[in-house]
Amino acid sequence: MQPRDYGPFPYVPITQRPPLKWPNGARVAFWLVPNLEFFPLTKGLAGHPFEAKGKAPTVRPWAQRDYGNRVGIWRIMEVLKRLEIRATATLNTDLIDHHPQIVEEALKLGWELMGHNETNSVRLTEFGPEEERALIARCAEKIERFSGKRPKGWLGSALAETWDTLEFLLDEKFTYVADWTNDDQPYLMNVEGRQIASIPYSYEVNDSPFLYYRNGSIDEFEKLIKRQFDVLYEEGAESGRVMAVCLHPFIIGVPHRIKGLESALSYIRSHDKVWFATGEEIVEHYLKSGATI
Repeated sequence: MQPRDYGPFPYVPITQRPPLKWPNGARVAFWLVPNLEFFPLTKGLAGHPFEAKGKAPTVRPWAQRDYGNRVGIWRIMEVLKRLEIRATATLNTDLIDHHPQIVEEALKLGWELMGHNETNSVRLTEFGPEEERALIARCAEKIERFSGKRPKGWLGSALAETWDTLEFLLDEKFTYVADWTNDDQPYLMNVEGRQIASIPYSYEVNDSPFLYYRNGSIDEFEKLIKRQFDVLYEEGAESGRVMAVCLHPFIIGVPHRIKGLESALSYIRSHDKVWFATGEEIVEHYLKSGATI
């Protein structure tokens, strides 16, 4: 994609679109997105938000993240099993090498796997075009080898893209991307004559910016999830909406926060006309509905 002032899609206000219909008259298509990430101990991490990265080994911030893989993700899985919610996990493929038990359990639970770079310590913007192309191809192939299914969705580490990312994703048969957090409905991107769908992800209903960067409390985050849902549920009576809850096991998976997540999800579960779906299911339905924008 050539550099441009606006994205590779038309500007269509949500008030000027045909009504979007979800299966069984659902008002909201709900997807829950845990980030399954790997941070190598050999790369330094920042000790606190907005602080420069330290010199490896940065034991304490690394160990916080490792807690998510050793303990936090398993708490999240238990909550989702109780509530019968299948997740769509963004996956750093290095996790397959280091912690395959997590990915195996996700597959047993029927979770969808999305591409999410090889490690969260490196972003796509740090690579040249050919390196980026090769990285995306490796991620897709590795997930397919491990799971038996080629991934359809992609989320870049830190939601970062280059001008070439969408083309490389299309080359590897990805059908949707979650980096563009600019809508409450899916839409189509035109990339040099080819189309890829954008699905609503969230930088707001997301434990990392809210709890880790903005120092919000779990009670405030629980309230935020419920209020986000209430508005989208109300608006969805006229035209369907998508709601994402985006999670990081080392943040939400600690003991003093997990019950807040369970309470918020139980609240959403108590409503009818909610479609609990994976990212792929949402995009497939959107495309089959005859989407043109």
